[in-house]
Order: sequence, then structure tokens, then C-alpha cells
Amino acid sequence: MQAVEIAKDTYWVGVVDYNHHDFHGYSKSPEGTTYNAYVIKDQKNVLIDTVAPGHGKTLLCRLAHILPVEKIDYIVVNHVEQDHAGCLDQIIAACKPEKIFCSTMALKSMAGYFGEQMKSWPVQAVQSGDSISIGNHTLVFQETRMLHWPDSMVTYCPETKILFSQDAFGQNISSSWRFADEHEKGDLFQRVKEYYFNIVLPYSPQVLKTLPVVESLDIDMIAPDHGLIWRGGMCKEIVDMYRTMAEQKPRKKAVVIYDTMWSSTEKLAYGVCSGLEESGVPCTILSVSKNHHSAIMTALADASALAVGSPTHNNTVLPYVMSALTYIKGLRPKILVGGAFGSYGWSGESPKILQEFLSGMKCEMPADPVKVQWRPGHEDMQKAYALGKQMAGCLLEKCGQ
Repeated sequence: MQAVEIAKDTYWVGVVDYNHHDFHGYSKSPEGTTYNAYVIKDQKNVLIDTVAPGHGKTLLCRLAHILPVEKIDYIVVNHVEQDHAGCLDQIIAACKPEKIFCSTMALKSMAGYFGEQMKSWPVQAVQSGDSISIGNHTLVFQETRMLHWPDSMVTYCPETKILFSQDAFGQNISSSWRFADEHEKGDLFQRVKEYYFNIVLPYSPQVLKTLPVVESLDIDMIAPDHGLIWRGGMCKEIVDMYRTMAEQKPRKKAVVIYDTMWSSTEKLAYGVCSGLEESGVPCTILSVSKNHHSAIMTALADASALAVGSPTHNNTVLPYVMSALTYIKGLRPKILVGGAFGSYGWSGESPKILQEFLSGMKCEMPADPVKVQWRPGHEDMQKAYALGKQMAGCLLEKCGQ
């Protein structure tokens, strides 16, 4: 298990997990993921971040190809979440470092995870702007609170011009390649969207505050804790992409999600889609029972309109629809325009419930919900089509078209 030298005396010693497809319990990761950790060899040898539980031996094996593990003098903990620090106690026991650096906010989290044993650890809290010299290298710490945990920070080495960016700029990709420019670009940026819109999105205001700090640094490489490492001109590309995603400016695209029992609501979904498309708004249709909610969020990365449909079941909305909406609401995307529709047999509450839910998310609702009993006929399909057209008109106005 060889380490990979990414710059002079700086090595990747992480783990590629090809079988981890349920990232953080809520985001489906079709390609697995990577837990990245890094070592800098110098007068003081430094390990930056560790890996997820169950993978500590792999990290130690890679580390041993560079230097004896007991020669690690310092450990930097940029983030205490378990996919980065789940084996921290195992690594500390093996390395016996002189010091462990983390943010001030990390102390409480670290104590919560590791309990009494942490009291014997040589932990030193750092703040933004603090730095340490390890010989020919300097490490500068920058807190990035709520990006995406209170304890989050990044570490910058000015001599190698590497930003060790923790969760920021990461992707869920398992690959033999270590660098972003070695991967197929279309898939790479799709994975970036997937990661951002399912994990980082609620913290977009913090992203916009942090990006100027990143841009003030002289950076040749951005080394995240998940996925591939950015180098050269791709560093600017990913920073610019983060700004675009964080700003969430109006996007001329719509997503229609639905669940159905006997295909009636599904037919209405396609009617709404036709109204959107024929008014000049591209549209994606996703069944919530056949698509994971993280796939729906990734589709919303390019959209500013959302139509939601469900039959009425037990006087309310089908569970998969409400689950998807609850997930979407928690991530706080800027959905500018909404629409609701559904079919029913005898009570018909679901379209109104959906309308109220979307209104609660501060979506503008340009039309009344479409409510159809039994199977939709021609006039019913015209109503669904009209809903799509009204949504499109409202969205295009907001996009300035």
C-alpha cells in the first residue's frame, strides 16, 4: 500500500473505499469515496487528518512506507467528524505524537467522541492565523466554522502552496487516480455538484465569506479530505464553481418530482413537464420511489423551479414524497418557483398540503394546485400543462428572460 508523493516531502496516505455507497447516511455515492490523509516530512513530521473507522491499519501501512509511524511528531485534526477522525485514537496510540493541533471548537467534539482517553492527549487548540514551523515548512491554520461543522478548519502550507481543505472542494470518487486532472471532467464536476448540494449547500453564506480568504493565498494545489486533489489551473476552476453554487443565482431549469399509485399522478407530472418545456424551460422528471433523494438534490443544482405531485393516501401525501421534501427543505436550496399537483379517489388533500409546504419554503406559487379525481382526462391534462406554463412564465421573469 504505497503512499503517493504529491509535492516534495508531502504525501497522500489515505484510503480509497470502493464499497461505501451511503455517504453520511443520506447521500448516495455511486462511485464510493476516498478518505484522504497527508504527511509532510521535515524536522517535525506531520500527519494531517486521519481516516474513517475500520481503515486505520491501511493508513498506518501507507505511512510506514514513508517513515516509521512513531516518527510522526504532530497530528493536525482539521475536522473531528468520524470519516476524518474515526480512528484518531488508534493512530495516536501507534504514533504517540508530541502535539495534536485542532480548532478551539474541536475540543468539545473530540471529548464527546473519545471521552476520558483524550485527557492524556497532547492537544493544542489553534485559531485563525496561528502558524507553526516544522523546519522547511510552515503550517498556517484558518478556522472555517460551519463549513460544515463548528470545529472545521483548513491548513495552508505556503512553501508548497498547498491548501489542505478538509471537506471543502471534495467529491465522492473512488479511483486509482489522485488528481482531478486525471479524471473524466464531466463526471468529476457532476460529483462536485452532488457533494456540494447534499452536504455543503446550507452553509453557502459561510462559503462566500471563506472564498476571498482562499483566493488571497498563493495556491498551487487544493488537497481535500474526500476525492481527488486539485492542482494547477483546476484550483481556480473549483473555487469559481463553489462561488457559482453558493450564489445560487436564478437558473432557467425545473425539476418535477412525484410518486404515484396507479399512474394518474405520473401522467400529470408529464403534463406539467410539457408545459415547462414548451415555454422554454428545460425540465427533469424524477420519481421519488425510484430515485434517491440525493439524486433529486443534485438535479436541483441547476434548477430554480420545483413541481411536486402525490396522490392522496390516508388523507395526506405519500411517504416518499414527504421524505424527499423534508430532505430538500433541510438543505435550503433557493427554489424560486413552485407548483403542486396530485390525483385522488375520494378525499384529495395532497395537492393543498404540497402547496402549503412549498409556500413554507418561500417558493412563489404562481398557480393553484392541480387536483384530479381518478384518472386524468384531456381537460385534466390541460390543467397540468397550464401549471407548467405558469411556472415557466414566473421563472423566466425572475431570470430576466
